[in-house]
Amino acid sequence: MSTVIDALASSSAASAARSGVVATSNDAGSADRFLKLLVTQMQNQDPLNPMDNAQITSQMAQINTVSGIEKLNGTVEGLNRQFMQLQALQGASLVGRDITLQGDRLVVQGGKAVGGFELEGAADRVKVEVLNGAGRVIDTIDLGAQDGGRHGFEWAARNAADGERLQFRVVAQSGATPVKHVPLMRDHVEAVSLDGDRLSLETRHSGLVDYSAVKAVN
Repeated sequence: MSTVIDALASSSAASAARSGVVATSNDAGSADRFLKLLVTQMQNQDPLNPMDNAQITSQMAQINTVSGIEKLNGTVEGLNRQFMQLQALQGASLVGRDITLQGDRLVVQGGKAVGGFELEGAADRVKVEVLNGAGRVIDTIDLGAQDGGRHGFEWAARNAADGERLQFRVVAQSGATPVKHVPLMRDHVEAVSLDGDRLSLETRHSGLVDYSAVKAVN
C-alpha cells in the first residue's frame, strides 16, 4: 500500500499537469486531501500490520515540508519580481549617461577619446595603440609601468574628426611575458528594455547590451 504522501504527490502532480500552475489557494486543499487520504488509509490498513505512530508522524512532517516549500517558492517569486522592478528603476536612471563596457572601440568627441583596460597582473610596460578603420596604427600612447587592476586613458585625437570610430589595442608586458588584459570602452545609454526577467540597455555604439555587462557608470 502506498503512503499518504505518495498519493498526495501523485494527486498534486496530476492537478498541476492539468492546470499548468500551482496557486497558493491550493495549500488548504492539499492539507484537506492529506487528512482524507490518511483517514482512508488507516481505515483500510492491514489489522495484522497496522501503521505505527512513527509512520504517521513522518507522513505529517512530509506534508508540512511540502506546504512549506510551496510557501517558500511563492516568497522567492515575490522577491524576484521586486528585484526586477528595482533593477528596472536603476536601469532607467542610466538613460542619458555614459557607462563602461568591455570593448575596444574609441569614439572621438570634443577632439579627444577615452578608453580603459583591466590588467590581470602588474606590468612594467604598457602601451595603447590607436587603430583606424583599416586596422592601421595611427598613434601610440605610452603608459609605462602599471599595477594590476582597472586603468583608464585619454587620447588627444589630433588625427581624427569628431564622431569618427576608431579602435585601440593594449600591449602589456612584464619582462618578456605578455600580461593578460581586458579592453574597456565608453558608451552612452539611450534607452532601457525589460523582457521578462532580462534587463537590457540600448547603447549608442554597442547596440543592445545586458545590464550585467556594465562595468562602471561614468
